[in-house]
Amino acid sequence: MPDVSVVVIVYNDADRLPTAVRSVLDQTLHGVEVLIVDDCSTDRSFAVAQQLAAAHPDRVRALQLPENSGGCGAPRNHGVQHATGSYVMFLDSDDVLEPNACRNMLEAAERTGADLVSGMCVRVNVDSRNKKQTEWYPWLYARTRTIDSISELPDLLVFDTLSTNKCYRREFLLEAGLVFPVGIHYEDLLFSAQAYVAAKRITLIPNHVYFWNVFEKAATKSISNRRHEIANFAHRMEIHRRVDELLEREGLTELKFHKDVKFLKHDLVLHLRDLPLLDEDYRREFAVMANGYLAGIAPEAYERVQPIQAICAYLLAREDWHNLMPAVDSLINRDKLSSPLAERDGRVYWCAEHLDDPEGRRVLDVTDAGYHTRTVGQLFLRNQLTSYEDDGRGTVRLAGTVVNPLGKVAPGTPLRGRLELKARRKSLQTFSFPLTSLRIAEDGLHWDAELDLARRLRPLGVIDAVWDVRLILDADGATTRTRLTVGGVDLDSAHALRVRPRLTRLVSDRVEPAASKRGHLTFVLDAQGKAAQRTNEALRQALRSPAADLAKSGVRKARKAKRDLNSGETKLRVYHEVFSKLPVHKGLVVFESHLGKQYSDSPRAIYEEMRRQGVEFEAVWAYDGKKPDGFPKDATLVKRWSWQYLRALAQAEFWIDNQGFPLRLNKRPETTYIQTWHGSALKRMGFDEPRLKLQSRAAKAEFQKVLERFDHFLVRSEHDVRTLARAFRLRDEVLLRTGYPRNDALVAARRAEEAGGVRERGPLAEELGIPADKTVLLYAPTFRANPNGSVRGFEPPFDVDEFAERFGDRFVLLMRSHYLNNVVLPPSVRGKVIDVTAYHDITPLLQLADGMITDYSSVMFDYALLDRPMLFFAYDYDEYANEARGTYFDLKEKAPGPVLGTADELFEAIDAFKTAGDGYREARQRFTAAFGEHDRGDAARAIVEKFFGGAAATAGGPGTGGALPAPAAGDSEHSGSSVKGEAHDRA
Repeated sequence: MPDVSVVVIVYNDADRLPTAVRSVLDQTLHGVEVLIVDDCSTDRSFAVAQQLAAAHPDRVRALQLPENSGGCGAPRNHGVQHATGSYVMFLDSDDVLEPNACRNMLEAAERTGADLVSGMCVRVNVDSRNKKQTEWYPWLYARTRTIDSISELPDLLVFDTLSTNKCYRREFLLEAGLVFPVGIHYEDLLFSAQAYVAAKRITLIPNHVYFWNVFEKAATKSISNRRHEIANFAHRMEIHRRVDELLEREGLTELKFHKDVKFLKHDLVLHLRDLPLLDEDYRREFAVMANGYLAGIAPEAYERVQPIQAICAYLLAREDWHNLMPAVDSLINRDKLSSPLAERDGRVYWCAEHLDDPEGRRVLDVTDAGYHTRTVGQLFLRNQLTSYEDDGRGTVRLAGTVVNPLGKVAPGTPLRGRLELKARRKSLQTFSFPLTSLRIAEDGLHWDAELDLARRLRPLGVIDAVWDVRLILDADGATTRTRLTVGGVDLDSAHALRVRPRLTRLVSDRVEPAASKRGHLTFVLDAQGKAAQRTNEALRQALRSPAADLAKSGVRKARKAKRDLNSGETKLRVYHEVFSKLPVHKGLVVFESHLGKQYSDSPRAIYEEMRRQGVEFEAVWAYDGKKPDGFPKDATLVKRWSWQYLRALAQAEFWIDNQGFPLRLNKRPETTYIQTWHGSALKRMGFDEPRLKLQSRAAKAEFQKVLERFDHFLVRSEHDVRTLARAFRLRDEVLLRTGYPRNDALVAARRAEEAGGVRERGPLAEELGIPADKTVLLYAPTFRANPNGSVRGFEPPFDVDEFAERFGDRFVLLMRSHYLNNVVLPPSVRGKVIDVTAYHDITPLLQLADGMITDYSSVMFDYALLDRPMLFFAYDYDEYANEARGTYFDLKEKAPGPVLGTADELFEAIDAFKTAGDGYREARQRFTAAFGEHDRGDAARAIVEKFFGGAAATAGGPGTGGALPAPAAGDSEHSGSSVKGEAHDRA
């Protein structure tokens, strides 16, 4: 008896069947039999199956159903009935098994006694250029594990519903009476659910076992690729109902909830994506079927999916096609805003309808998405094509409407726009066409354009087959690019238009409009003349020739060589072996702040002091990401990890930064590294961190090597000496007891206030629109990560609406989250709570604030220099203070202000703000003496005079800096990190 029987099902797939069977015969486990079950094919499939059986009589059997069943269930059931192996697996004729699949799954089953063993499926996009492979829900298979009930791992039932990446004990299938449903599609969903529920033990292995080949360009579409057929959706709904009945019968209500969530975020989404291109009859039938099922889904499931998924399901349930179809556009195109939105009672909603329904207000509330906080230039807007006409000769007239959310583009705003046709392949030219009209209306921005394609569009004609269309809109200097959404416009009656390719009309001579997979207007080159068709066919044959394969191989090698040239390892090698051998440029100073994310902090203060004193030097500022605004115009800007950046660092006389230049870049002895650092420490740092103590000796030595690059390290107090300097094992001669240059402005502000008795708010108050009679509070918390590890969003730990309601007549709250976080404030607090996170330089904010609210942020040490009230909202103090990393002192003992644990306590303290501040005056003075004793207000001047000689300096570099030559093109990134201490809270 064989160990494993593999049931291979086939229908009209004679050409691919041998490959599938060969993947079984070539298994490293030899005790495997193959049962080929033909579903009454009309081609040679059964004859091929018989040939394979004849060639391998001891290992292959060929079976055939008397009539076609129309699905996968019947042939699989037939195969199980004839199987003789101890275990059973299933394989489709167009897929293959991984060579070790049977051995790995059998060993796991025998070791654990599992009824069912499941391994990782790999989805292979056969039609893609590189046969892209995607692991199917890999997090389920991160490690080997065995469970005794599917309730222990609901995600397995919810997500991995395949039957083919599994090995089943045959006696288990027979005893449990497990069979595939017949005459209905999506049979895997029900069979897998039944198997999961019936199994007494399930084992997962982290091995690839099954390669699922996907042929998107196949002439005959698979079941999963025929979602445009309403019967397809009807089958899916019926299977889901049967699974629900199973779970209810077994009392697995918690699993039903997880399945509801998956239905909203996956099954329903698959069919919603096709709606824009389907007719009204389909939509009506679809809505009836879907809504009958949605009525039974728990309302709580809507809270567990992405907002746009919940919005689409809610609008579908109400058959609100007017709002649903734009929402589906956003579902298909991530980040696209397709609705004009509505503001009610200080909240922002997807649409103005359904807000009288409590469930509608909850689901349609998109305030947290922050659309209302972004400018037109920061939004990807829906652009609905409303009209398409052509004259059949080469001229196209288009019209459309761009959504105008919350009326961001106000009447009277200067508008300009143009349409752009760009080949989908890169590095090809673009053709632009000005709009004939652009105007603001109640329902959006209306535009018209006329495209003379016959005369203006000049494609190459060979490799630029698809041309995407975009509208570039300029609204008073704010620019946004939009794609043209086709849904609702009939392109079937459009003509193929003659064009003039640059190479020859024998290749392609016309373009036709088409909708892309995401529903956007494109123009596709085609050949209609007989000569062009013959040339095209010849080209296709040539591209399949050995010579073409050789040429493609050469192109791939050239691309790989280019990637290697711009790789991080190559750049490191060139930096150390070439750039570091070049002479050091006297007067060349490279500045960087917070890993290139900002022009701020002490490096900025030193730079501006050098300019103020007239020092002659060559200035280079490093930036990260896109070329930034706000960086000095009288310095050379270089992108982090670009060739220009590496050469500048290698030849610089000075490095000045506040966090750490890339760890793997050695500093030359001739270069002086001034590390300004970015804040005193509350949380333990460097070698004081428990996680670093647990690292290997080699890792510790590497970290020490990085720290020893510092020639000078700025400290602002003896607390820094005892903590930061000791934790970084810095020699005393490296320390500069100057204070922080960034704090010079704060010391000067306090002195001016004490001397004149008047607090100058400066121009920032007017810029932010803060009335003179309002008290300004700055909320500046430390860095916060979300529970899932992401860092983008930050939810204030108190109710900002309540703050605005209680204190808005007396206070303005400036909300300044850490630079790695972002906060979204509702419109209801407009003018009373202001998000100032985008201000890189926090010093003007500190000067403006009459008081500060923080938690554990190092900004507390800086703000103390102003001798103004501080409130410490430490709502998670025990968790923070007692976590593994630990702190250098107890904040509750030394805080120069009340330490508050609840929002109610915080609001009470704000209510009594001025009197509370007076009671902590002596505590603030002690705090400043302990943590800011060297901040005397002259740090920047002292450093410039010490290292650059002040105004008397005559360094060799030009004052404004020149462009640094780069030895090669390219600007690829390399994952070099920096010396990171406590997350920089003052950034």
